[in-house]
Amino acid sequence: MLLPFFFFLFFSIFKYVLSSFSPSSEAYDRLAELTDSYGSRLTGSQALEDAIDWVVAKMTSDGSFDSVITESVQAAHWVRGNEYANLLTPRAHNLTLLGLGMSQGTNSRPLTAPVIVVKDFVELESRAAEVKGKIVVYNAAYVSYSETGVYRRVGAQQAEKFGAVASLVRSIGPFSLSTPHTGNMEPANIPAAAITIEDAELLQRFQDRGESLVITLYMEAHFLPDTISRNIVADYRGSVYPEKVIVIGGHIDSWDAGTGALDDGGGLMVAWEAVRLMAKYNIRPLRTIRVVMWTNEENGAKGSDVYYANRKNDMNNHIFAIESDGGVFSAYGIGFSGVNAAFDILTDIGQIYLSSISAGNVTSGGGGRDIDPLCAVSVPCAGLNDVDGGRPDKTDIYFNFHHTAADTMSAIRRDEIDSNVAGMGVWALAVADLVADLPRGAYLYVPEKD
Repeated sequence: MLLPFFFFLFFSIFKYVLSSFSPSSEAYDRLAELTDSYGSRLTGSQALEDAIDWVVAKMTSDGSFDSVITESVQAAHWVRGNEYANLLTPRAHNLTLLGLGMSQGTNSRPLTAPVIVVKDFVELESRAAEVKGKIVVYNAAYVSYSETGVYRRVGAQQAEKFGAVASLVRSIGPFSLSTPHTGNMEPANIPAAAITIEDAELLQRFQDRGESLVITLYMEAHFLPDTISRNIVADYRGSVYPEKVIVIGGHIDSWDAGTGALDDGGGLMVAWEAVRLMAKYNIRPLRTIRVVMWTNEENGAKGSDVYYANRKNDMNNHIFAIESDGGVFSAYGIGFSGVNAAFDILTDIGQIYLSSISAGNVTSGGGGRDIDPLCAVSVPCAGLNDVDGGRPDKTDIYFNFHHTAADTMSAIRRDEIDSNVAGMGVWALAVADLVADLPRGAYLYVPEKD
């Protein structure tokens, strides 16, 4: 049963949902300006820091927030450099390559070695005697991001155990137009990169026909001394319980492929626009709604660590956290992690206020990498889901773009991002205006995999 609301809430949310679909919505335009002007925003890049400055200036000048601050975050500084891979035999072919984040390079010189293609770790182990001195190529068919992503995350470590000199992984996604997918990897002493689905299947076919494969790999990937970046924390202060906080947001950094429009510029703009509309229509919540733009999510998650460390003694005042980091296609609802009593309240909110735009669905299990530390100490947590991410009967097309050069504004639609603004705003405002805090208690939380 839904906890009682103050009378004005229904009118406020109703007006807010309608306004979020009006031509005045700025989420799309601001996302375009961010991604067009600053491009990719890898930790350690000047583009990231310039983008942070731009957001802070815009957030301050538009007058929607009561306070906008940054907090320093120390993080590893990984640089990709130039890279390439060429198949030499059985025929010459340039492989489309994208080094994995935090990979080693090839020691400033090309690495030429024979190749062994395997479909999974079981096959790798069964052929362990053949691996030494070779480049291991993982041609694992996509099942899901969490399941198949293990080959990207620890594939190099596993190959190294058997004497491999490098590791190449088939891109972790359901679809490819010659678009390799990068992402973070666990530390290894051999270079590692992603190749396209098309090239992985080509190499598999050659091997299946008994052909010998040789590849030249060159990667300049290296580390510089640690860098300093910043989280952005912007508060829209509550009128009655300003010390109690509903956190919404996403991460401002991105990989250096594409411009991070989906991952996660869209998530930032959804949270920002939700609060801007509340301020525009003079809707002042009872509790504070805080927009957080975390830095360094992609290759270290130090921003989330710093946010938690700076507030670890104030977790009881963190009432709810919603992260948007799974795409901004048409809004579907939230995936929720918390106690059953809170799940029931959120389900009621979704049915009452968001069913008209099909955005009020609540599913079990959700969160986000940047709110992981909050979820781990039993703060009720949710991930904002779009249609593809929220429905198990559909392939999540987000992973057609995720961590690839195709993650640009061309993947974004104005009406779809606006539906996410409505969803995020209603969830945040409804919880902010509950008469009692959202119920909480210990629960099992499975951290997000990047």
